[in-house]
Amino acid sequence: MQLPIEDRRRAGLALAGSLQSLTGRSDTLVLALPRGGVPVAYEIARTLRAPLDLMLIRKLGVPGHAELAMGAIAIGGFRLLNQDVVHSLSIPDVTIEQVEQRERHELERRLRVYRGNKPLPELHDRCLILVDDGVATGATMRVAIASARQQKPRLILVAVPLAPKDIASLLRREADRLVCLATPEPFISIGCWYRDFHQVSDEEVSALLSMSQQDLG
Repeated sequence: MQLPIEDRRRAGLALAGSLQSLTGRSDTLVLALPRGGVPVAYEIARTLRAPLDLMLIRKLGVPGHAELAMGAIAIGGFRLLNQDVVHSLSIPDVTIEQVEQRERHELERRLRVYRGNKPLPELHDRCLILVDDGVATGATMRVAIASARQQKPRLILVAVPLAPKDIASLLRREADRLVCLATPEPFISIGCWYRDFHQVSDEEVSALLSMSQQDLG
């Protein structure tokens, strides 16, 4: 895949081209990490004719450096800390707890906005495709994998346009399969490899989820 990527839609189309073998499988479920992963995942779901849903995860950003993840959390109480970041920056427990409390409030808000009263998707015995617009530290995707693994899916496939080489290797060990189209070095950040990396809104997420349902008829 040529870098920089035009936008998240192009990233999704490129990933979908590498996932053609899953087209039409009745057990496939595409799970996007909102918000940035949703436009990418929409193109994958549309191409594979698979349902699209959300894997609600929140990054625990380092105070003052929000792009740098010191961990991530998921619905159900899952938490994973990036111990290398925590130790190297000497981040105290009280700071971690404060950030986690704030992000849990946002996680609950998104659950209400995106799902309302709709139950969480059933993951047991499904072929899951976990999608984001890129991976930097891997914290959020690792939490997504661990959270999904609790429901014993048939397969966990991680699909991302790009990631650092070491993080791609880590995800390849923790997921059942990894599709990563580029591992640029030095990585710097996800956004620097996109021409259009606008902040995805709640409205865009909701619209894409609705369109995906209509696509399936």
